[in-house]
Amino acid sequence: MGLNRALVEEAAKKSGLLWLELPGLLQPRAAWHVWHDGSAYVLTGGEGEQPLPGLPEAEQVTVILRSKDKGGRLLAFVADAERVEPGSELWDEVTPVLAKERLNARTHEGQVETWAEESWIVRLTPAGETVEASEDYATVRPVPTPATTAGAPPRLYGGKRRQVDR
Repeated sequence: MGLNRALVEEAAKKSGLLWLELPGLLQPRAAWHVWHDGSAYVLTGGEGEQPLPGLPEAEQVTVILRSKDKGGRLLAFVADAERVEPGSELWDEVTPVLAKERLNARTHEGQVETWAEESWIVRLTPAGETVEASEDYATVRPVPTPATTAGAPPRLYGGKRRQVDR
C-alpha cells in the first residue's frame, strides 16, 4: 500500500503526539513533535526533555500516527531520521517553531541555546509506504519515571456531600 502523504500530513498536524518504534526498545514511545514543511521534528535528550533512546543515532524509525478523534492508531509509516545540526540553516528555521510549541519548558529563556548544547532535534521524513505497526500499540504501558505526585489530594471539610458522592 502506498503512502497517502495528504493523510500523513493532516494527521500529524492535528495531533502534537506521535509514537516511535525505536531500535532496541520493546514498545513504541510517545513523543511530542511539530510538523513543518513535510516532516515531523522531534526534540530529545537533555535535562527535562523527552527521553527517546536511540533516536539520534537511528537512520530510520517507524512512526505511528493516532487519530485525533479517538486516540487510536490511524496509520504507521517508515521515516528517514536525520539530525538537525545546530547552526545550520534548517536549525535556524525549525527552532523558533519548536520553541513556540514547547509549552511546558522549565524556562523559555535561552532554551534554543540549551538545545544546541544538550539535546538533539531529529527530522522524521516519510520514506515510503505505510507499514503494519505493532499490535501492542493499544496496550503500551507508560515508561518508568522518577516523577511522583506531590502528596495526598486536598480534603474538603464542612462541605455537603451530594447524592452522587455517597
